[in-house]
Parts: sequence; structure tokens; C-alpha cells
Amino acid sequence: MNFDLENPLPLSNDNNTHVYTNISPLFNIETDHMPSKTYHQNLGKSDFHITIRETTISIILQISHHFDPFLSYLAINYLDRFLCFHSLSEGKPWILRLIAVSCVSLALKMRKAGYSVTGIQQDGGMIFDTKTIKRMEFLILGGLKWRMRSITAFAFINFFISLFKFKDLPLQQALKARATEIIFTAQNEIKILQFKPSIISASALLSACDELFPLQCPCYKTAILNCSYVDKDDLLSCCNVVQEIAKEGYESVLDIASSTSTPVNVFGLHSWSSDNEPIEDTLLNANSSPRQEKLKRRKIIIDDNS
Repeated sequence: MNFDLENPLPLSNDNNTHVYTNISPLFNIETDHMPSKTYHQNLGKSDFHITIRETTISIILQISHHFDPFLSYLAINYLDRFLCFHSLSEGKPWILRLIAVSCVSLALKMRKAGYSVTGIQQDGGMIFDTKTIKRMEFLILGGLKWRMRSITAFAFINFFISLFKFKDLPLQQALKARATEIIFTAQNEIKILQFKPSIISASALLSACDELFPLQCPCYKTAILNCSYVDKDDLLSCCNVVQEIAKEGYESVLDIASSTSTPVNVFGLHSWSSDNEPIEDTLLNANSSPRQEKLKRRKIIIDDNS
């Protein structure tokens, strides 16, 4: 069974209403699937490290653009969780592409039954052999503590929607589609990394409510604030960040790849094998520390059946 970001464990749920009957395990373990608490605090100290994150995300989006956006989201989740424990040395830019390819490869193993590593290296960039990719995958998995079934904001979206007691299914679908769109866009904002996935999910829904149903939004906000799993201060802080992101426009993160240096420009048309140099020698056991920057965004059209 392919990994579903909306039902990561999976939990028992009603197939008709998508209301979880036992949501507490998700809230209990969600912090195990996000970057360290100091990750976002350390971002903002180095142009080099913010470039690392932006460039690697750009490559991930480029090589995974023909898959659904949930796969890219999962790969970027792996990236942030890996980078919070490892920073890269200067002078070896090819390592960014290797990390990107490996994150997408791991996400594909979770999301798609049957895939080709060669198939995600058809964009004209540096090509790595299977042995090299597997070595980097194991290094990334070590940083993830082998927790590949990531608990993301999508895991909580149906639960929070159930609190709104919708009777009109089309309105519920419109709300979910817009909230999903906001979650995709927000992933690239450094400030969002400090918040739990559940808080991001609730904030995205409230932001979508404010856009689509402004008169009912206060009632929806009260419903979420009354939820015992939600920290009020965290929610209000995250809502401010998410609303700022949402108001900046409907630009898609999928266009970042075309607006930044492509792998061809960054790395050149070369091949690299694991026999050339040990991958581990390029990694330092330290936290990364980029400065805050916003990535370009364009509108994403969300398929509600994704």
C-alpha cells in the first residue's frame, strides 16, 4: 500500500466522513517527525546555508515535477529533518543534487509502487549510480532515525475539518483544497519550521476559512481553540505566519525550479560514482544556519482526490 500523508499510521477512520476515531497517537508522536527545535532558530546566520536549502528544494521540485505534489512535500520533509543534524562543507556543490535525488528516491519508495532511480535523473543534471544513491539514502535514513512515515500537516486536516460540522460537502472540499494549497506553499517558509504539523494544519484551515467563509471564521477558530490538543499561543503565532504567506499570492512552489539555477548550470553534465570519494567526508555533524528568505510561489491546483 502506498504511503498516504493524510493517513500515515494508518489510523482507523470512517471512509465516508474521514473523521479519525483515534487521533491522539498522531499528536503524541508528531514532534518525532519534524526538524529539531533549534533548526529554525539557527536559520538566518549564513547565506551559504540558506542557499543550500533553497537550491536543494529547487532540485527536488524539478526532478519530481511529474509526480503529485505530496511526493515533493514528503521529500522536502526528509530534507529538513536531515539538514537539521548535518551541514555541508563548501566546495562540493554536487552533494546537493545527490541529497535531492536521494530524498526523492526515498519518497518514491513510500509513495509509489515501482519506480526507477534512472527515471528521476532525466533532467540533464549530474547522474549518480545506484550504489552512490543507496549510500546517501542510508545516511539520510540515519538522520531520520528511520522514521519514513512522516507525520505532516496533512495528517490532521480531516480531523480539524470534522470540528467544523460541515453539512455542505462541496464547501468542505473547497476549504480542504485551499488549506492544502496553503500547506504546500508554507513548507518553503523558514519561519513555519518552528511549528508542529498539527498547528500548521489548523492555521492553514483557519486562513482558508478567512478567505472563503469570513463570517463563519470566528466560530471555526473557536472550535479549534477548544480542542485539547491545540496550544492557543502556538496557534495564534502560526496563524500570523500562515496568513502572511497566503496573502503574498497564489504562486506555486513548483515554479521555483525554473526560476533558479538548474542542475545543468549548477553542476554541469557530469557523472559521479561512489568509488570517487566517500560521501560521509562531505558532511559535518553540525546544525545548518541559513538566513531567512522567501521562495517564489505560484498557484497550485489541488486535486481533491490526490
